[in-house]
Amino acid sequence: MSEEAPQSDPAGPDRLAAFEEHRRMLFGIAYRMLGSVADAEDLVQDSWLRWSQVTTRVDNPGAFLARTVTNLALNRLGSAAVQREAYVGPWLPEPLVTAPDTAEEVEMAESVSYAVMVVLESLSPLERAVFVLKEVFGFSYPEIGEALERSEASVRQVGHRAKSHVQARRPRFDAPAEVRRQVTNEFLAACLGGDLNRMLELLAPSVTAWSDGGGRVKAAIRPIDGADKVARFLLGVLANDPLEDLRVYEVDVNGRPGLLIDAAGRVDSVVVLEIEDGRIDELRILRNPEKLTHLRPGGPAGPA
Repeated sequence: MSEEAPQSDPAGPDRLAAFEEHRRMLFGIAYRMLGSVADAEDLVQDSWLRWSQVTTRVDNPGAFLARTVTNLALNRLGSAAVQREAYVGPWLPEPLVTAPDTAEEVEMAESVSYAVMVVLESLSPLERAVFVLKEVFGFSYPEIGEALERSEASVRQVGHRAKSHVQARRPRFDAPAEVRRQVTNEFLAACLGGDLNRMLELLAPSVTAWSDGGGRVKAAIRPIDGADKVARFLLGVLANDPLEDLRVYEVDVNGRPGLLIDAAGRVDSVVVLEIEDGRIDELRILRNPEKLTHLRPGGPAGPA
């Protein structure tokens, strides 16, 4: 990637400071590439190990580290693809959950939402790498070509294809945060109150629901289409598998309003809704315990 003003020798005392300056970027690249918080954190540590072993001068630490974590992620995706082929039911990315409206998550919402994370999963590993580096972190095509050891023309073509794919599949309308939160809370109240009619009012007729249990907890193994089927599925889950000591927290999931559900002192689910014209167009429920281990009971915010 392109050169910046000369930086300190990484073997010197500023090595850790240079790494910490770019840590958030490294996590952001790895998380968007892998869809896993734990794997992203592992790759950040692996990047540090490689950075700490560099003995020559590096004039652009940010470019060096971005190249390192991207290639580590591409290697990791090879084994992840095999695991996902045997995955039970829909595969959803691990959520990043924070208190509502933190400045850090507002920035995240403007770059990659949970809905876009799902779309990224449909890209090839190379397409994902180029899209993340170019569209999220602003690297140029010559820099990306250097990082991936491909020609500028090649990565430019890949980038255009990936961007077109993401734009075609991302939500068509971006409802304001206050609308998202109002609809989310109203739908929660309707679900907990068993109000089928109100649920149907809040669900778009063409709504689709995905639930990720990973074969470890109860979840639908296929997407559910249509307002009536989605509403009855949710009411059936609440009736047939009531959660003990249920508490629901208003949170942001990848920078957008969502819900975190605790049951008996553990995180049971994270719920993300996509809103279009004041109604729920997509609903994703993440229940796989392995994807919730990085979350603490009680959530980062108070009860909804």
